[in-house]
Amino acid sequence: MDAAEALTLLMSPQGRVDPYPTYDRLRGYGPVVRSGPAFFVVTGYAEADEILRDPRFGVLDDVLRDQFLPGWRDSPAVVSISRSMLRTNPPDHSRMRRLAAGAFTPRRIAALRDVVEVQADALVDDMLARAWAGEPVDFMAEFAYPLPVGVICALLGVPAADRPLFRRWAADLTGVLEPEITRQELAVADRGATELRDYFTALVEARRRAPADDLTTALVQVHDADGDRLSGDELLANLVVLLVAGFETTTNLLGNGLVVLLAHPREADALRGRPDLAPAYVEELLRHDSPVQLTSRVSSAPVTCAGVDMPAGSWVLLLLGAANRDPRRYPEPARFDPGRAQPHPLSFGAGPHYCLGAGLARLEAQVAFPLLLRRLPGLALAAPPRHRTRLTLRGYERLPVTIDTEAAAARPGTPAGAAMGTP
Repeated sequence: MDAAEALTLLMSPQGRVDPYPTYDRLRGYGPVVRSGPAFFVVTGYAEADEILRDPRFGVLDDVLRDQFLPGWRDSPAVVSISRSMLRTNPPDHSRMRRLAAGAFTPRRIAALRDVVEVQADALVDDMLARAWAGEPVDFMAEFAYPLPVGVICALLGVPAADRPLFRRWAADLTGVLEPEITRQELAVADRGATELRDYFTALVEARRRAPADDLTTALVQVHDADGDRLSGDELLANLVVLLVAGFETTTNLLGNGLVVLLAHPREADALRGRPDLAPAYVEELLRHDSPVQLTSRVSSAPVTCAGVDMPAGSWVLLLLGAANRDPRRYPEPARFDPGRAQPHPLSFGAGPHYCLGAGLARLEAQVAFPLLLRRLPGLALAAPPRHRTRLTLRGYERLPVTIDTEAAAARPGTPAGAAMGTP
C-alpha cells in the first residue's frame, strides 16, 4: 500500500472509525509525505507542531477557496465557517479572537469550576434515575453532550430550554470540517448552518432589546459600537463557531475518554481514589484518542520541513491524531499511560489558532471523570459503542452503559434518595 492508497483508506468509513492503523502505514513513509504536486500529509509530532506555529502557514483564505471550492459562497455552511476566527488569518483572525478571548482567561475558567461540578453532579443524578427506572442509559445523550453544551450556552446566554436543539444542528454543520464531503453531506451541513444562523440572528436581536451579562451581549455591543471591529457576518459566524466548538470537542473527549478508562480498570481505580491526578489523566486521554484528529494549512512561501520541500501554495494535511502517537515523541504510543511526563498533545492545535476553549474543555473533563468513577463505581459498557463516521471530530454517536445501582447506593456519603434518583 503506497501513501495515496493509505490516504484513500483513511477517508473511507472503515478508516474514519479506526484511523490509527492507517496512521502507522503513513508514518512508514516519513513524518512528512508528499501525496501530490502541492499536497502533503504530516504525521510527525515535531513537524506538525512546527507548521502550526510557522507564520508562513495559514488557513484557506477566500482567494484559495475560490480556486479549490468554486461556488463556496452559495453554501451557508462554508460561508459561516469561513467568516469566523476558525478559518481566517491575521490580522482578521487576531482581531476577532481578541474580542472573545476575555471569556476564556484562566481566571474566568477557574471561576466556572463550581458551575461545572454542580451540572455534572445533576447529570449523574439523572443517569442514576434512569438506571433505577430500568431505562437504557446512553452516556453521550445523558452526560457527554449536556454537560459541555450547558456550560457554553451559559457563557453565551442561550436559554436552557433551547439547548437540546443544538446537537443535531451542530452535528449537521460540522460535516463541512471533514477533508472530503459529498454533495449530500454538504446539503445537510448547509441545513445545520442555516438553522444555527437563524437562531443566533434572533438571539442577537433579543440581546439588543435586553442586554445581559453574557458573551453574546458583549459581542453585539462591540459590533453595534464599531462595525469595523466586528461585522454583522462575523458576529453571527463567531457565535455559531463558539457554540459548536464549545461543546463538540468536549463531548468527544468525554466519550472517548470514558471508553479508554473502562478498558483500563487499574488506571480508573487510581483516578477514583486520587481525583488530583485528573489533569495528567486528561492530557493522556487527549493524546491517546484525540477528539480532533486533523487540521490543514496552506503555505504562503516555499518551506522545507523534515527535508521535504514544499512550494508556495502547498496544501498540508496535519494528522494530529497521528502526531499524538509519534513514537519519536512518545515511547509505546498506543499504550494508555497517564504517568507520561509532559505529554503536551496537539489535540487543541498550537500557534495562533490554538483552541480558545482548550482550558474550559480540560476543566470539564478534569471534573467529570473522577466524579463519574466515584459516584458510579459499577459503570460499564452495555454494548459496543457506535462511532460517528467522522475523522476530523472523532467521537461516538451512541455509548450505551450499565450502572450498578446497588454499588452507587452503597457509596459512602450518598443519600439513599440521591442514589436512587428520587427527590
